[in-house]
Amino acid sequence: MADRPATVGDVHRVAASMPHLTRLEGPKGNPIYQVGGKSFVFFRTPQPDATDPVTGERYTDVIMLWVESESDKLALVQDPASPFFTTAHFDAHPSVLVRASRLAEIGMTELTELIQDAWLSRASKRRAAAWLAAHHP
Repeated sequence: MADRPATVGDVHRVAASMPHLTRLEGPKGNPIYQVGGKSFVFFRTPQPDATDPVTGERYTDVIMLWVESESDKLALVQDPASPFFTTAHFDAHPSVLVRASRLAEIGMTELTELIQDAWLSRASKRRAAAWLAAHHP
């Protein structure tokens, strides 16, 4: 079966499917998914560091995903054609950004892996080990 393009609904479904989940709303109603009090998927409000290079308008659809390491981050953002990006605000922060409007460039399989990895990077060692044992025996 061919991998289908990812959607914003998929981000919510996959994030919500992870165990020990808390879903919060930020001050402007933006969804934040956490495990053990630590965010792993965060829908950002428009910020001055993420803007359209032509119009200067702030992007209204940026999603932040945590990553395990700086090398994981670089693997996602180093190709200029990649839908993933970062900004100076996130230098040395273990996360990548993606616009909801570009999610279709990512297959459902990759999106699922990215969100699961984001959860694993933030979950306690015990919770991560239990989830890995159940899903990758």
